[in-house]
Amino acid sequence: MKKNNPIGIFDSGVGGSSIWQEIHKHLPHEHTIYLADSKNAPYGNKSAEEITALSIKNTQKLLDFGAKLIVVACNTATTNAIAILRQNYNIPIIGIEPAIKPAALKTISKSIGILATKGTLSSTLFSATAREFTKDISVVEIIGEGLVPLIEEGNLDGPEITSLLKKHTKPMLEANIDYLVLGCSHYPYIIPQLRKILPENVTIIDSGEAVARQTRTVLQSLDLLREENTQPKLQFYTNSKTDTLKFLLKKYSANIVVEYCDF
Repeated sequence: MKKNNPIGIFDSGVGGSSIWQEIHKHLPHEHTIYLADSKNAPYGNKSAEEITALSIKNTQKLLDFGAKLIVVACNTATTNAIAILRQNYNIPIIGIEPAIKPAALKTISKSIGILATKGTLSSTLFSATAREFTKDISVVEIIGEGLVPLIEEGNLDGPEITSLLKKHTKPMLEANIDYLVLGCSHYPYIIPQLRKILPENVTIIDSGEAVARQTRTVLQSLDLLREENTQPKLQFYTNSKTDTLKFLLKKYSANIVVEYCDF
């Protein structure tokens, strides 16, 4: 594998671009290729077999692009498929899981909330992680029904999102949570809306920065960090409309390429 090859990233749609932003911030000289599988979003309502098949398809496409490392920027794909991906492919693969551990260690009220997709919450990996770190803690798990389709449309602050978030967080607030774990890479884009709804004592945690740090650590350990300081290629491909990706990444518009690709 060559140092100058890109980091490959995929998600069930546009949400994983929140993970890409953290990776780009921590590794600004790296080439990246991002796949938004919006045509098949959301993954959270699909069977484990379907999620695994889609994850294999995306991984293969990134390998065809020459990826030196792959980030599964989707909680549902990670919790359902990453073990199989690692068995089948001889390439570093980094996943994203809900940040249950830091929330469980830091909670004072001994009550935390987890907002995630059905596919993540029902997975074996999620259940094992939750069991390990939340033995003496009350955990309110809520499926973020309806959120991903709205975010895929770029609807981040309309009345529909606000209404859904109030509904989803109500049981959490009734349980006196002081940490809210975001278990879907789409959800960081609605943190501003969550901040308006949640009391100030509730801390919101997502996994983006931890994934970026792990990506850098793995590349360093394998001597795969890109050494050139020239402008990197930042490529984004979606098998649906390009509008939402362009909207979410508008502050990078001068440096990125967003294109339609059938995969």
